[in-house]
Amino acid sequence: MGFTNFARKVRDSSLPYGRRVVSLRSCVQLYRPIGFEATVSYLAHKAGPFRTDEDALLRALGVIEASRAAWQLELRAYAEERAGAKRRGLRTPGPRERNPNSPEYWYGARREAALHAVGHWRVRLRSAGLTDGLSRAVDLCAADCLESEGASGERERARLAACAVALERGMEPPAHQDDAATYFRHRDLLRVVRLIRMADGS
Repeated sequence: MGFTNFARKVRDSSLPYGRRVVSLRSCVQLYRPIGFEATVSYLAHKAGPFRTDEDALLRALGVIEASRAAWQLELRAYAEERAGAKRRGLRTPGPRERNPNSPEYWYGARREAALHAVGHWRVRLRSAGLTDGLSRAVDLCAADCLESEGASGERERARLAACAVALERGMEPPAHQDDAATYFRHRDLLRVVRLIRMADGS
């Protein structure tokens, strides 16, 4: 079932309320540019306690629909650009060319949503334990980001870049087979690094 059908179920007051909430979460499964749990948290932040309040539920749906609609506009523009490029003989996008097919930030509130997600992920990672130097380094970067509301200085950007390099190196094959727990922890830390960069506008 697609996003539009789940959204229709969210609005359908004849359905049990719990099913409508589940339908909103299904919408999030289909559009979650800052991660599933972070998106759910952001919707509650923007709309209120949608798990128990119908007005908040409908506001939350409006928030996610507006962002998804903005993303789809960019998708259509990108498709037109690619069609024009193919007519000119450029069949394959360049490695640095933008590709919005998988949304990587919250359309319409890129910085605000990224900051919220950094805070959400920081709580999650700290609850799991900052068990190594990389975890502590990313946690420090996240703290700097939240304190400055995303406005990083040169020192903070250099520290973040060093974290990204180390995390990417640690995820190179055969890291997944050798130590799956470390691989997935590095993946989550790298997600926080990317969110910090979004909050900084980079």
